[in-house]
Amino acid sequence: MPLPQPQRRVRRALGLSLALTVAVTASAPGAASAGGPRPGTPDFGPNVTIFSPETPLDEIQATMDARHAAQVDAEMGTDRHAYLFLPGEYGSADQPLQVKLGYYTQVSGLGATPTDVQVNGKIEVYNRCLDDEGTSNCLALVNFWRTLSNLALRIDPAGQDDCRSSANFWAVSQAVSMRRLDVSGGTLSLMDYCTAGPQYASGGFIADSRLPEVVNGSQQQWLTRNSEIDSWSNGVWNQVFTGVAGAPEDDSFPDPPYTTLDTTPLSREKPYLFVDDRGRYQVKVPAARRDTRGVSWATGPTAGRTIPIRDFHIARPGDSVRTINRELARGKHLLLTPGRYDIARSIEIRRPDTVVLGLGHATLTAVDGATPLNVAGVPGVVVAGVTIDAGLHESPVLLRVGKRHGRNHSTPQNPITLSDVYFRVGGPHIGRTHTALEVNADDVLIDHTWVWRGDHGVEDFTEGVKGDTDRWRTNTGRYGAIINGDRVTATGLFVEHFQRHNTVWNGEHGTTILYQNELPYDPPTQADWMKGDVQGWAGYKVNDRVRHHTLYAGGVYVYNRNNPSIHTENGFEVPNRPGVQLHRVMTVNLNAGTIDHVVNGIGAAADTTRVGQPVYLTEYPID
Repeated sequence: MPLPQPQRRVRRALGLSLALTVAVTASAPGAASAGGPRPGTPDFGPNVTIFSPETPLDEIQATMDARHAAQVDAEMGTDRHAYLFLPGEYGSADQPLQVKLGYYTQVSGLGATPTDVQVNGKIEVYNRCLDDEGTSNCLALVNFWRTLSNLALRIDPAGQDDCRSSANFWAVSQAVSMRRLDVSGGTLSLMDYCTAGPQYASGGFIADSRLPEVVNGSQQQWLTRNSEIDSWSNGVWNQVFTGVAGAPEDDSFPDPPYTTLDTTPLSREKPYLFVDDRGRYQVKVPAARRDTRGVSWATGPTAGRTIPIRDFHIARPGDSVRTINRELARGKHLLLTPGRYDIARSIEIRRPDTVVLGLGHATLTAVDGATPLNVAGVPGVVVAGVTIDAGLHESPVLLRVGKRHGRNHSTPQNPITLSDVYFRVGGPHIGRTHTALEVNADDVLIDHTWVWRGDHGVEDFTEGVKGDTDRWRTNTGRYGAIINGDRVTATGLFVEHFQRHNTVWNGEHGTTILYQNELPYDPPTQADWMKGDVQGWAGYKVNDRVRHHTLYAGGVYVYNRNNPSIHTENGFEVPNRPGVQLHRVMTVNLNAGTIDHVVNGIGAAADTTRVGQPVYLTEYPID
């Protein structure tokens, strides 16, 4: 398919679309879907639906269709849902299961390996049409917050038209992950070329998956980690493969714009819920691995420890932080069921090897300036599947890992890990924080995060907030991510729109594999966007004292729509020394504003004479 013409990457302020909601009783192993759960089945609350192979397929299809209708336009909504499939087969050649996912929806298998749950059909995301009653301005740039994991999908397009039948479409942007999938029987397309033709998308992330032919098409940037692919075609600006069998060669960079690492230096797969052979619910916590390639389940179950569900405190929205902290202090792990949690004091994770697992994009919202989640610098803590929102009163930080001043005890063999942890400042409500993510501990792995100061939301419907100028003063976030610890690794670091440096790296021996950043859209004047006498704040800043740092495939984008005359001197600022290495970095103009240089005064300007055309720097320092 042809690539789209360069276009403005505009995200419009969207109101809430509250549509039909459906409550479905969770089905236990072997139980009819209309009946109650079997004794001993955990109570995951009303927003988790569990299907079994005995559930009538018509009922599953109707349930998923209704949820999509409710969620497809609910970008700033409050509903959160998880749909979990017990081991077995779903759909057939005569009646495939064809599912579309909307916002804040998780679909996951409950098998010990992905092949334990077989779906014959499709699981898809299409372009979203924003104007003219859903018939025009169709794009995927705001298709956020959805999860697909731990199942085998055999693509069956039966009954779809010629265009739709050509692929399984996954047209998504940030805060969307595909993990532990075995996809076969057709093509996986990461763009939707059927709805108003190819349009830009801004994803994305795949890990620990076995995939067929993949058409990347119009995806601006993408990270595929520790997977197997039959083939890969197309790309826009920044496509990265690390530890991927079948990954394309990258010798001709930037045409195509591929960066390929043979192995992943540090990885740990996301914890997952599964049901064992005796029908008992467990959580698998994969082990950390170094210098790996391919899927973790190629020769059997993923290596790691298994925790019975009885060792978790299963929280629901409305649970007090006092209760959650008491259970954590007793040695429990924490499972957050889908919904929005108001957090007026920190949830404290203090014990080594504690697991915090969110289902259905469980969301912690700061109240009265609280720090919603505080993780001690102890070995083996894993936080996964959690979204953290800023609140009306400024929080000092939304997630703190380790003490800023004091001893931290994480280890290289058992790093603290953040997987699919997302941040939002503004959007569904006014939000304020000084810093979103602060990492003070050493030996931390960040495996896919989106740290977002919202460039759009419902603020225009809030009294006293009239547009971009007011948003700059109202939805405030100084820094996206500040990394103070040593030996911190990030695989898939997406940070956008903060009002100073989006990312500041102060620790030694840091590594980032794929960095994506948009500078803020909304500085009212150049005076509002100055670092002393320097025009603007670099999107990625490595402290001048740092002696060792590595970045593979970074991009900083500019779209100063509020004032197109604004300049930013550098996309990246780093110490100029041999131990600090940037590989394949770029800046790009999205039709407003200017980035004068790529790194440290080197590289041409990304200005409006080259909209949508990246300025690449293959290596820094330059030999």
